[in-house]
Amino acid sequence: MTVTNDGNPSGSSESRLGRTPPNTDTVDLTTSAAELVTEARDRTRAAFASGRTRDLEWRATQLDGLIRLLDHNDDRLTAALAADVGKPCTEGWATDVGATAGEIRHIRKHFAKWAKPRRASLPIAALPGKGRVVPEPLGVALIIAPWNYPIQLLLNPLAAALAAGNAAVCKPSELAPATSALLAELLPRYLDDEAVVVVEGDVPVATALLEQQWDHIFFTGSTDVGRIVMQAAANHLTPVTLELGGKSPVIVDASADIEVAARRLAWGKFMNAGQTCIAPDYVLAHPSVRDELVTGIEQAEREFYGPDARTSPDYARIVSERHLGRLVGLLDGAGTVAFGGQVDEADRYLSPTVIVDPDTDDPVMQQEVFGPILPVLTVDGVDEGIAFINDRAKPLALYVFADDDEVTDHIIGATSSGGVCVNHVILHISPPELPFGGVGDSGMGRYHGRSGFDTFSNLKSVLRKKTRPDVKLLYPPYTALKDRIFRKAL
Repeated sequence: MTVTNDGNPSGSSESRLGRTPPNTDTVDLTTSAAELVTEARDRTRAAFASGRTRDLEWRATQLDGLIRLLDHNDDRLTAALAADVGKPCTEGWATDVGATAGEIRHIRKHFAKWAKPRRASLPIAALPGKGRVVPEPLGVALIIAPWNYPIQLLLNPLAAALAAGNAAVCKPSELAPATSALLAELLPRYLDDEAVVVVEGDVPVATALLEQQWDHIFFTGSTDVGRIVMQAAANHLTPVTLELGGKSPVIVDASADIEVAARRLAWGKFMNAGQTCIAPDYVLAHPSVRDELVTGIEQAEREFYGPDARTSPDYARIVSERHLGRLVGLLDGAGTVAFGGQVDEADRYLSPTVIVDPDTDDPVMQQEVFGPILPVLTVDGVDEGIAFINDRAKPLALYVFADDDEVTDHIIGATSSGGVCVNHVILHISPPELPFGGVGDSGMGRYHGRSGFDTFSNLKSVLRKKTRPDVKLLYPPYTALKDRIFRKAL
């Protein structure tokens, strides 16, 4: 099974899991990949089999190492992000370095409590006895990360896996080569390098990884590649967490504060040049506020980036020429460009762009945009917006702007999505105790906080009973009296 896409909605052959090993003119890539993956698998399996990863002190040491890695190397990490995707230093620190450190500190503070057996109540038939749910590590996890937030989306699941007592093989994305190389350098310095192994490589490495049997696979990327990962996992009945994407919609009700809604939409959509899996993908606006909203987004964009975002130090770039070409193709004939649409191919630049009322059959409304293009469509009311959303694949995030709580409650209750954020965007992923994940085409499984710990744990049910008393009521021969007792007690 071959993997040829790494989180890029286009499914282009450029976007692959991993970075091509050096000296490809003299190395048999297939053999090299197999050997690399086998070594990583064997090393991590031996580390887990040693039993040391189960020790709470070992887990604490690994989490402390991740925190030190982020604290000691924030300048190098933000520089790598800038090299890979033109990410501004402040944005890179906030979204990739600082946010990740905060999540790991939360895990470090609470994981020992999460690891304790959890008491379970028992029915009469199981008494006298004690019921417990005992979290135990799954074994060796494979973590495959994307390029758009290459630090956060590798280290956050890694921290959860380590807190739960697992070993891990980590696969960064080759489309963020500077960050991938830096993480490959740093992780062995701060962590147990037998229990945590970083594997870089291109298609042969990705394919070889997915051919192996793991105890859990955690993948972040596109829906198309998520299907490939799940098919590969099915060969070994390996559980998976798929953090995918899709088209995250926004409903803007007539009751919304349009000035605030416009500013927050501009921030969430144009951050990282729109290359965020939970970025607002399209807006469904009430006709009474549509034009005001578009004008407000343009004004906010100018406040953020000045009259020309190309010259702003705070605006990122598109990850690759091919990805930029895909985005430019989405603009062809797609509605009316309200503002933006400027392109500089040499700089991999696409300006913040809003288009109005594209046809729903246009590619921009069929594909996840994953770039700084925001379609704004007009709907006659909330119910039409709900129907529009429900006619499509379930989104990773749903955004609602409304000051009418009844409207908000109606939307939340009538739709299904991985998560919902009301009167803001993006921020619902930051509280550690709010589980993050998708539903349907946008993914499966949850992490962040205790949810991540549980994802990488087997929550083992344990019932303890004494040998005395040995209640013979349970055993044959069955009588009419026993039958009556069963029917009342069970």
